[in-house]
Amino acid sequence: MNTGSDSYQSKNVQATPHLKRVLGLWDLIFYGIVLIQPIAAIGLFGIASKTSHGHMVTTLLIAMVGMMLTAISYGRMASLFPSSGSAYTYVGKGLNTYLGFLAGWAMFLDYLIVPIINTVYGSLTLQRLLPGVPFLVWVIVFVFFITFLNLRGIRTTARSNELLLAIMCVVIGIFIVLAIQYIFYQQGWKGLFSYKPFYNPDTFNFGAIMTTTSFAALTYIGFDGVTTLAEDVKNPRRNMLLAPVLVCLFTGLFSGLQIYLAQQVWPDYNTFTNLETAFFDVSARVGGTFLFNAIAVILFVACFGSGLAGQVGAARLLFAMGRDSVLPKKVFFHLSQKSTTPTYNIIIMGVLTIIGSMVLSYQGAAELLNFGAFLAFMSVNIATLRQFFFLRPSGEKRNIISDAILPILGFLVCFSIWISLPNPAKIMGGIWLFIGLIYLILRTRGFKKKPVIFDFKDV
Repeated sequence: MNTGSDSYQSKNVQATPHLKRVLGLWDLIFYGIVLIQPIAAIGLFGIASKTSHGHMVTTLLIAMVGMMLTAISYGRMASLFPSSGSAYTYVGKGLNTYLGFLAGWAMFLDYLIVPIINTVYGSLTLQRLLPGVPFLVWVIVFVFFITFLNLRGIRTTARSNELLLAIMCVVIGIFIVLAIQYIFYQQGWKGLFSYKPFYNPDTFNFGAIMTTTSFAALTYIGFDGVTTLAEDVKNPRRNMLLAPVLVCLFTGLFSGLQIYLAQQVWPDYNTFTNLETAFFDVSARVGGTFLFNAIAVILFVACFGSGLAGQVGAARLLFAMGRDSVLPKKVFFHLSQKSTTPTYNIIIMGVLTIIGSMVLSYQGAAELLNFGAFLAFMSVNIATLRQFFFLRPSGEKRNIISDAILPILGFLVCFSIWISLPNPAKIMGGIWLFIGLIYLILRTRGFKKKPVIFDFKDV
């Protein structure tokens, strides 16, 4: 258990620059947008519109509030522990090492789920483009290629990610222009400025909206990656606080604009051909075959790139766990001498991804990922409250708003989203946490030893 003096001594020690601080606020914001991707919401559109009864924009805005409050907590913890950069470490140092282990265990589940989500959606996209090929075939082909490339040691570069981001922005920009044109032609100014995507009294259901929010929050997952750059940032106390908040704000407003227009173009959410790829049909309505194909291609490429990175990230985490004897060393600590890649782990992840893609739907995988993510978000908010309100050394003035009210509100909003997850996600996530708890008890001999440390730094 940390004491107030210990935590602030840690802050003073780690405040000494270890790397040259060269990144400004806009560098961090751009990095965060690349991580989240400006098209994150459009893959959720059909399902979220259906389950929220046409109120997906509202769900995005509710999630945005929770994410912005949580982003403040992440930024403050990043300024306190600048070399850490993960919810796992913030919880371990800010609350308790055992709770930190469980936060790491939840994050481990997310690493396993990310390749599955990208495989499912990438395969669904291919199926819309070439409907004659069965879904299972596309899953196997998709996983085979990302596994093959990772075994060869091929990685996506920052430059390729920037190019993809630019193409995404161009395509989405075309959609926005054509959608505005279409709505104005069909409905006039009344269609462009309508309150119904936010609140339609005929279909509004608060319970359905909160359940959908727990799914639509996937739009924001990844914003916390900004905090991993804490050691490289100029004026970290200011910039690490602002950057994740502004990334969440931009994501919420830009995604909300896309979904608002999509709902106005296609207000009847019960008539989609395919819920997972419903945005393709909206694009075809405003821009014909060209825009249908353009949206499909950028989504597939984004899924492929994220799947490639997600698989190798999970494989490297398994490697670190093998190195530290969390998992059997003989299998998980193996490195190929030729490519210096954890080949066994990559193959294991490939097999697990195929199985997971056939067992979990896109919505189910997203909700399971959000189970772990929102547990981490809630924990970081509580850790922030403890560190900045309860552990302030005597003589230092507390700010009741920033030190207590904001993290409490962040926790409450995240909790309301997390508790609204469908029962299957809570059951599967609960089983995963229970396994982690049993493992923790056994490894620490009933909490008598310090838990094994997850190493997320190099993933």
